[in-house]
Amino acid sequence: MEILDHIAAQTAITALVGLLALPLTYLMCARFLFRGSRNHEGIQFSLPIPEAAQEHWKGKRVSVMNIRDESDPQYIKALCPATGQLLGSFKAADEAAIDDTLARATAAQRKWGESSFDDRRRVLKTIARYISDHQREVARVACRDTGKTMLDAALGEIMVTLEKIKWLIKHGEDALTPSKRPGSTNVLLFYKGAEVRYEPLGVVCAMVSWNYPLHNLMGPVVAGLFAGNSVVVKGSEQVVWSSEFFVQIAKRALELEGFDPETVQLISCWPEHADYLTSHPAIKHITFIGSCPVAHSVCTAAARSLTPVVTELGGKDPLVVLDDVSGAKVKEIASIIMRGVFQSAGQNCIGVERVIALPKTHDALLDIFKKRVPQLRLGSSIDELANIDMGALIAAHHLDRLEALVSDAVAQGAVLEAGGKRFAHPKYPLGIYFEPTLLSGVTKDMKIAQEEVFGPILLLMKAESVDDAIEIANSTQFALGASVFGSSSRDVDRCVKSIRAGNVAINDFATYHLCQLPFGGVGGSGYGKFGGAEGLRGLCLEKSVCYDRFPFISTFIPRALDYPIPSVAKAWSMVRALNDLGYAQSGWVKFKALRRLLGI
Repeated sequence: MEILDHIAAQTAITALVGLLALPLTYLMCARFLFRGSRNHEGIQFSLPIPEAAQEHWKGKRVSVMNIRDESDPQYIKALCPATGQLLGSFKAADEAAIDDTLARATAAQRKWGESSFDDRRRVLKTIARYISDHQREVARVACRDTGKTMLDAALGEIMVTLEKIKWLIKHGEDALTPSKRPGSTNVLLFYKGAEVRYEPLGVVCAMVSWNYPLHNLMGPVVAGLFAGNSVVVKGSEQVVWSSEFFVQIAKRALELEGFDPETVQLISCWPEHADYLTSHPAIKHITFIGSCPVAHSVCTAAARSLTPVVTELGGKDPLVVLDDVSGAKVKEIASIIMRGVFQSAGQNCIGVERVIALPKTHDALLDIFKKRVPQLRLGSSIDELANIDMGALIAAHHLDRLEALVSDAVAQGAVLEAGGKRFAHPKYPLGIYFEPTLLSGVTKDMKIAQEEVFGPILLLMKAESVDDAIEIANSTQFALGASVFGSSSRDVDRCVKSIRAGNVAINDFATYHLCQLPFGGVGGSGYGKFGGAEGLRGLCLEKSVCYDRFPFISTFIPRALDYPIPSVAKAWSMVRALNDLGYAQSGWVKFKALRRLLGI
């Protein structure tokens, strides 16, 4: 009976523990999901939304080919390329304004550079809170200035920016924690420890392109801030209106968290003043996103002050489809290609510029594209979420360039399956639209296959084999991103290894950018990396530190080596013995070296 009573008691205790454990488990799960939510959700705030970002705004429509104000060349005109509406006029910064801006950024960085990682996370969370709470307003501002669709803004601007901020909040401190290193291999230096510390540079500059006005501005801002720097963004003149608004998000977040809003600055200037900014000694690092010709000017100017530059330039990204994918999979791949080509009207540095398919998949894809590309609808979804697929181009002069590239390709034997010319929109006659275009029969020697299109043109190229696909993929000067689709891991890995590119997605498109991997190209696509741990560390002074591991052991100079040296011959013998003991391959030589040292 005692045994049965004991078992019963144990059973009762187990049941009680189980009953208590259930709510405790729920409590722990809830704590994990919502831990620190009261303190770490970011501060909620609002900003005055520009009048032109209001729904159904009735702005003046103008036909202006030049954004430089003819009446006053110091001013930049901001236009909506989807509707032709005038958004405003902004004074371009001159050298005096640049000096003043950089002085304020330098002063603000002194306090910000001393901020903790918790401080930096709070600021980033407040930035993210605003973007997340005001997605429609943020998207509308981006769309009004670029002509893209609201859906494209939600995917390419908001999602990517929020992902970058979340990554920095979650992993940024780990990336910037001092990195322990092995130290010396010499046994005589066993007492030395070594590490690399990541400290703020000071004022860093980002010179960004117009195609993603929120993400291209906010990406370097949040990375630079997390590294402890002040950040100066040289925005594109094409999107000065939206840049003025987006920079206020970061400024207000800093202010609400108790820091100087001058830590983040925006400079909009004409090209004749850009070199002054780029060569300014106050700037300690430059990230440049743009074209190759402008990069030459930026790097030349930056060399005057020996400022390091990371460049992300043009792309001619190949998407390779092997012949071992199933018919059902081809349809899925076609949808990915459509998004990769036509998102933001093809104005995407890592957009799909060339579809390279082996014979079987080539023909299947061509049949799909011939049906789907002509169905794409053009227009603006800024004022209402209309059923459209593609927005406008950023500037009218791109229309002539795209038409010329298409005509040249057709003259060389390409087949124009759909589109190929500018589109006069019945509702937006002053909008800048180009028809979604499909070209088949494109070969690698055609101009359109060599130059960055940066527009809504799907180029379909046939490869006869895996080796041929790799050769076509590598046939341009550009090497930014690439995609490979296939079932055979051997052939896919062969493509990944052989295609020259800084970034590759396997059975997907551009996910390396969303995954916050270090991003950058090679060759005509630039050099250096931003994004991820490597990019974050690149915004820091990598300070190498060597220290004593034990408080009771430290370096001393032996009398034989101390100045004035008593005997150079004995000193030489000692150093020779030290080198033999530390680095000789033979154990016998090491033993003799130790004997010599003990005898000195």
